[in-house]
Order: sequence, then structure tokens, then C-alpha cells
Amino acid sequence: MTPREEPPQVWKYDKGLERVLVVVAHPDDIDFGCAGTVAALTEHNVDVAYCLVTSGDAGGDDSNHTKEERSEIREQEQVAAAKHVGVTKLTFLRWPDGQVEPSLLLRREIARAIRVQKPDVVITQSPERNWERIFASHPDHLAAGEATMRAVYPDARNPHAFPELLREGFEPHTVNEVWLMSRAPNMVVDITKTFDQKIAALREHVSQVGERNDLDVTMKEWARQTGKAAELGKGKLAEGFRRVGTA
Repeated sequence: MTPREEPPQVWKYDKGLERVLVVVAHPDDIDFGCAGTVAALTEHNVDVAYCLVTSGDAGGDDSNHTKEERSEIREQEQVAAAKHVGVTKLTFLRWPDGQVEPSLLLRREIARAIRVQKPDVVITQSPERNWERIFASHPDHLAAGEATMRAVYPDARNPHAFPELLREGFEPHTVNEVWLMSRAPNMVVDITKTFDQKIAALREHVSQVGERNDLDVTMKEWARQTGKAAELGKGKLAEGFRRVGTA
């Protein structure tokens, strides 16, 4: 008989958590993956900022917009979505959608965002492919997650990495933890009270989900399964993360 696997730990607010940076590939990635968590953080007055690698110019809608027009639309949607969960600091790096690689240049720009925000925690996408749900593993997601991990360690904390950042006045910063969005989490955040904010944020991405009548049901079922795995109790909803110490 194999030993029973321990459920993921349930996150509890710590007053030492003051600043968080969320780094993702596309507009709407945050709202699908962790908007409920972001809302829970901002309710505790945690200063949360977003860094989006692309502006979604190759987003999967059937419009005839130019790439520039689509980027502008999707940035506006993300800004509106962020307000629902208490976030007003957004940085768009404007890398070409669908062409993200964990390059030195991208690492530098994410390291810059880390040095600007000086977060205690960085939330990002997993650099590991999900073979059970391939749509979660868009190449841009994997690349953004990998570039972010490399920026967290060693780039952002190393004064000799990208010395131009130091010359520009961006002092090195060490991130204490990274929370990787994960379907196999070792930590969950209870989003039962903030789930409606998550849905409101998602609904702002009209170009991507405007015709999805199943959105609320699908998101609730995913969150319910995550809450059940963590033994939160009947009806509880959660988002899951792989919590990684990086101090």
C-alpha cells in the first residue's frame, strides 16, 4: 500500500508579504490563472504589479484587425480586467506574440521589472509542459516562465548581470519566493470570496472570451477541483501553485 499523498498547503496571509509581481506571456493569462489570488492579495493591501511579455497581437480571434490594432485592444482589455482585482500597475514588454523565447534580452527586461517592483513574491507560468492539458503549455507560456525563473535567479539579484541596469539606477533585488501556476500544486489560495472578481476580470477580455457562455461554469469547476484536492471543504474554490523558495 502506498502512503497517502499529503494535500497541498493552504496559503495564509503573512504581514511580511508587501509586494508581488506577476509575469505572464499574454493578456488574459493572469485572469485565467491567478486573478482570484491577486484579488485576495490586494484585499490585504499587498502591492501587486503586472508584467506582460506580449500584448497578444496574434490572439486567437477571427477579426480583421491589424497586429497593432489587436495589441491596443488587448492591452485595454487587460487594463480594465486588472482594475477588477485591484491592480493599476501594468508593464507591457510588447514582444511578438507567438515568438517568445527565454532569451538574454527578455531576461534583462523581466529583471528590470523585478528591480523596479522589488517583489517579495513573483507569480508566473510554469516552464514545465503539461502533458495532460496541452493547451496550458503554449510555447509562449513555457518561455515566459523559464525567462522569469532565470531573471529571478540569478539575474535580478546579481549586480554583475546586465550592468546597464545598475547604471540606469535599478539596484539588485532578491525575490523570496516564486509561485508557479500549476495543476499539480503544493500550495493553494482560497478564492471562494474573490471568484466573482476573477470572472469579472475575465469578462473584460471580450476579444477572447466574449462568446463563451461556459466560462463561469468551467472556471468554477476547475477551482472546485483544486479546492477539493486541498481538502478546503464543500463548495470551496481555489487556485493552485507550485511554491518555490528562491531567497
